[in-house]
Amino acid sequence: MAGGNGQRDIRGNVRTDIREFLSTRRARISPEQAGLPVYGGAQRRVSGLRREEVALLAGISTEYYTRLERGNAVGASDSVIAGIAHALQLDEAERMHLLDLLRTAGPSRRPRRRPTVQRVRPTVQRVMDSMAGTPALVLSGRLDILAANALGSALYSPAYAAPVRPPNNARFVFLDPHATEFFRDWDTVADDTVALLRAEVGRDMYDRQTSDLVGELSTRSDEFRGRWAAHNVRIHTTGVKRLHHPVVGDLELSFESFPIASDPSQSLLTYTAEPTSSSQDALNLLASWGATSDSAPSTEEAEQSHRL
Repeated sequence: MAGGNGQRDIRGNVRTDIREFLSTRRARISPEQAGLPVYGGAQRRVSGLRREEVALLAGISTEYYTRLERGNAVGASDSVIAGIAHALQLDEAERMHLLDLLRTAGPSRRPRRRPTVQRVRPTVQRVMDSMAGTPALVLSGRLDILAANALGSALYSPAYAAPVRPPNNARFVFLDPHATEFFRDWDTVADDTVALLRAEVGRDMYDRQTSDLVGELSTRSDEFRGRWAAHNVRIHTTGVKRLHHPVVGDLELSFESFPIASDPSQSLLTYTAEPTSSSQDALNLLASWGATSDSAPSTEEAEQSHRL
């Protein structure tokens, strides 16, 4: 009976997510942006698109779109989804998120998965360890730091200061008071973190650990809760992070995120600095500190604590 209740809860959650995701996408697009004439003037009650306008742009009936926005997604064809994505001007991350939600709302049944411990393959760890001058970490989809090389551990030593293992980047961003100092662009990092986590939830709403993490953050952080309600999703594979490390000060590092083909829920995250820059000098100093300080967890310690 409990399993049936769990299935119904997840179906109810995904219907809510579909409704809120589509309605928030509608709200951000004006008729002018969509190339539609504006009728009603000051009498118009919504700033974004109406359901009938989305249906017109998508080439479907208003009744059908309304049912879909309410979570009744059974039988939605690829052409219908493509039409809605075009009407709402969804980017690739948003389109994939919508597909994930519609798939979960479909007729197939899946059991709620029990928590599992993710493992980082030894070959991946050896690759990271060979990158001696580059901070490198392996993240799970829910932003657990599953493994790191020595410089990666040193760079993220403030996150490792929390006793929970593995350390979780989303928990660090929203629940650790040191995060607002560590991330010099904290608001942007917070937005990106929620957008990544929202996309992960859409990919697998049956993952209990991810849903528990979202519940914890929603309960304990007003900043997280407000951002979560926006239903924004993004895919970030490259960019720049501006950090303030408690030992070496300010760094500006370019990051690249690479999916690990054999473990699709994991990604390899690397940071580099411009050669001869002050950030490169700071990384060199951080490497020396990490090699001699007990404050930066070693690879062996990180792996051991992850297995507990």
